[in-house]
Amino acid sequence: MPNRTAREELTAQPARILIIDDEADIRESLETLLTMEGYVVDQAATAREGLRRLEQTDYDLVLLDLMMPDKSGMEVLKEIRERDRETPVCMITAYGSLEVAVSALKAGASDYFSKPWDNEKLLIEIERLIARRRLERENTYLKRALKQRYAFPNIIGKSEKMLKVLELVSQVAASRSTTVLITGETGTGKELIAKAIHANSSRADHTFVAVNSGSLPPDLLESTLFGHVRGAFTGAHVNRKGYFEVANRGTIFFDEIGTISADIQAKLLRVLQEKEFIPLGATEPVRVDVRVIAATNADLKHMVEENRFRQDLYFRLNVINIVLPPLRERKEDIPLLIEHFFDKYCQENEKFLDSSGRSVLKFDSEAMRVIMDYSWPGNVRELENVVERAVVLATSPVVSADVLPESLLHSQGIRIRQDESLPLPADASLFEIVADYERRVIKERLEACGWSQTEAAESLRIPLSTLNQKIKRLHIDVKRQKSGAAS
Repeated sequence: MPNRTAREELTAQPARILIIDDEADIRESLETLLTMEGYVVDQAATAREGLRRLEQTDYDLVLLDLMMPDKSGMEVLKEIRERDRETPVCMITAYGSLEVAVSALKAGASDYFSKPWDNEKLLIEIERLIARRRLERENTYLKRALKQRYAFPNIIGKSEKMLKVLELVSQVAASRSTTVLITGETGTGKELIAKAIHANSSRADHTFVAVNSGSLPPDLLESTLFGHVRGAFTGAHVNRKGYFEVANRGTIFFDEIGTISADIQAKLLRVLQEKEFIPLGATEPVRVDVRVIAATNADLKHMVEENRFRQDLYFRLNVINIVLPPLRERKEDIPLLIEHFFDKYCQENEKFLDSSGRSVLKFDSEAMRVIMDYSWPGNVRELENVVERAVVLATSPVVSADVLPESLLHSQGIRIRQDESLPLPADASLFEIVADYERRVIKERLEACGWSQTEAAESLRIPLSTLNQKIKRLHIDVKRQKSGAAS
């Protein structure tokens, strides 16, 4: 058998779990349950013994009792987090309450469950926590491996397609080629790739300038790129350097290169061929050494065939072509991206963070199913917006499908019926059946509460914000119903 790589070793061994609980019956029942699922289980009857085992062995998960004879579970959790911020710790308590959960999560617990527990739910949560921990370890390994060859801190991905892109980026960055063409759909991260090329090149100590080619009219774009001298046009009161001169010995990035005019295309071609340009109103050329990275989501070759883009400029730009895959073709990267964006926006909003500053938010299984089934036409940028929305709207550490945009829910073929007299179609999905039932229950409760959303939310024992989200998603016309009741 061939030797495994370090990456393969990360998932080759069964997960190891440590149970710290002073009750022998609890330890034995948990060990039996977990061993039958294929886990390797160790036990500790005291906090001291548990901490000693953690010093000696690397565990994938710790199950920690809240009430211990020699130390409280919260004290043990604090000591574990001082030594190790990564290993998930799940608290076991006989006194389940929201206050306990919040305190445990703030202290660094990954989750908690109360005695007696539901075995099926417990196993699902343990599997999720271990999968996340192993994903984090694999991502850490990949980042270290990639860092040995490249330094791409903001590019997230472990898929084969993204690793090939990063390998090519590394080769391009180290080369002396001055032109690169990055192609891919909107939102795939073309500017991030351009910045990575610059940051890992010999030009990294010089300026990186990004130009949004389609946002400026041709005359203003020309002045912006090449600069002008005093008196070149009305309002030109002083000499001004253009982006090419500012980026000398550095990199200039053209986003959506296909939108520039024919006149600018000609001037850009001259810079690439002659390494010089003439500012507006000047008579003497300015020489520059600039790497040009162009990006587009358009088919430049087709534009050349239609005489909308210069063929000579296309060939000059297309010396090296980096093609970014759409998110739908690298869905294995989605959990990593979600984790990255949860951390980013939880930190920005200062909510749902553990003691180490990491996000404790997670999508529930139904929300993740919708996310993984979605085609993501807006790619990574769209996913980032969805995660930011979830952070803002979340009212608990587990984010349900209710906070997802309607575009995602509708893409799954979820049909919310406006006419309740019509039966559900025979091929209705489980999600549609649940949504239909949910709509009926909420309407009945709103009617019983005189269409007061506040009273209905209290009656249903859910936050008002959650009820409002459901009302919007399920197309319940509260205003019309209120006016009808008033009349």
